[in-house]
Amino acid sequence: MAGYGTIPTSSAPESGHTMDFISRAKERGYSALATRRPWREMVHRHAFNLPPSLGEAYLRIRTNIAYFSMNYAIIVLVFVFVSLLWHPISLIVFLLTMAAWLFLYFLRDEPIVLFHRTIGDRTVLIVLSVVTLVLLLLTNATANILISLLVGLIVVLLHAAMRRTDDLGSEEEGAGHWYSVVGETFKGSPSS
Repeated sequence: MAGYGTIPTSSAPESGHTMDFISRAKERGYSALATRRPWREMVHRHAFNLPPSLGEAYLRIRTNIAYFSMNYAIIVLVFVFVSLLWHPISLIVFLLTMAAWLFLYFLRDEPIVLFHRTIGDRTVLIVLSVVTLVLLLLTNATANILISLLVGLIVVLLHAAMRRTDDLGSEEEGAGHWYSVVGETFKGSPSS
């Protein structure tokens, strides 16, 4: 005998799955942005000076890129975004490919299955990279994109070389999220 008060619907599981995806995406977005360091700490005026040697500059760049990686990524993306403001079609393509990257690469939990074949992460990465480059090159904004990436990279490298690292905290706190030294284990996300 059926229970009273329950009406089975076919759309309930789908909307629940969609809501789970959205809440997982929000969680991942918040955790990625949680690795962003305070902008005041990044541009603290007393923390800048010329490195005494090329080796010191390299160590500063490596440490600062690990410590401020999310901030630097935001800076470079802002440069690209601003350079595309004068090319609205390129900006739309950029935003659409960014959405494709989010849904197909960064926010998915399960592997992509196409025609009963599982597509690996490396294949998805290569295909998305090629499609992004081809679409942006077809919009005739190649010079703007390359120049904005170059300017963003120069700004990041100059900041990383000039920013002293003695006030950034311990090595574990400044450990990079996108690379690690061989044999080094990451103990969790740093506290902000």
